[in-house]
Amino acid sequence: MSVRVFIDGEAGTTGLQIRERLAGRRDIEILSITPERRKELDARAELLNSADVAILCLPDAAALESVSLITNDSTRVIDASSAHRVNPEWAYGFPEMTKDQAEIISKARFVSNPGCYPQGVIATIRPLLEAGLIPSTHAFTVNAISGYTGGGRQMIEKYEGNDKASSYWPYGLQFGHKHLPEMQFYADLAHAPLFQPAVGNYAQGMMTFVPLQLGQLRNAPTGKDLHEALADHFSSVAGDVEVAPLESVNAIEDLSPEMFNGTNKMQLHVFANDDRHQALLVAIYDNLGKGASGAAVQNLNIMMGLNESIDLAVA
Repeated sequence: MSVRVFIDGEAGTTGLQIRERLAGRRDIEILSITPERRKELDARAELLNSADVAILCLPDAAALESVSLITNDSTRVIDASSAHRVNPEWAYGFPEMTKDQAEIISKARFVSNPGCYPQGVIATIRPLLEAGLIPSTHAFTVNAISGYTGGGRQMIEKYEGNDKASSYWPYGLQFGHKHLPEMQFYADLAHAPLFQPAVGNYAQGMMTFVPLQLGQLRNAPTGKDLHEALADHFSSVAGDVEVAPLESVNAIEDLSPEMFNGTNKMQLHVFANDDRHQALLVAIYDNLGKGASGAAVQNLNIMMGLNESIDLAVA
């Protein structure tokens, strides 16, 4: 039997890409709501309660409403909003985060799909803390750039067809971005990092950067130490995160935030100057792929006991 999936918010950017990734799969039956009934609670409630899995691609308040409309004890939920990201009753949908995270997701009824920015930050920082190379009290800084689709409909309208749109627009300069609690909690940090995101004049794709002043540490790790910790972690978990060779510093000109668009792939890089005790951790992935719809399909596959890598890319 096929798995019945209802995408609540299927007309949005993330919802549309989830549909595209699931299109043609014989093991999935998409339950759809007619456009004129998308705001009717009764219509949404009927489909939410008819689905094996409901994927919520909605603003936070609407996602909370959708969960409240589920009255059965069987519909499983993947929430792509930030409403449940640090809720301990929800499994965090980053399967590669720990060795047992995929198993936790497989058994969970409620899964919170990660935010786009936090995944790169968690992927580069958490393994280093677990290896004892950097303390959780370290003062981390994070810089990042995303395609404008990460800002939703208003941001897309601001950029598309606008020849004067900025090629690099920093924002969140009051340092209270809504992804900070998620970054701090799942990277296991004692303090929230100083996070400075930016939007680029391209549709999708992202890079996160974590600069490290290693000389501030009592026993400064080398670039090789950092790289080995990341490589050891991600070689021990299945999924779509890979660690590039340490010598990739020679190919920096080949890196682009758009290089993994349409996929669920994330690639990590370590750049280091051991003489100066400085390093830079970089994650590259698609903000609509691993950062949103690809991750949702990956979590769906895990939850339903399907091949984790089925149809994670856009056709």
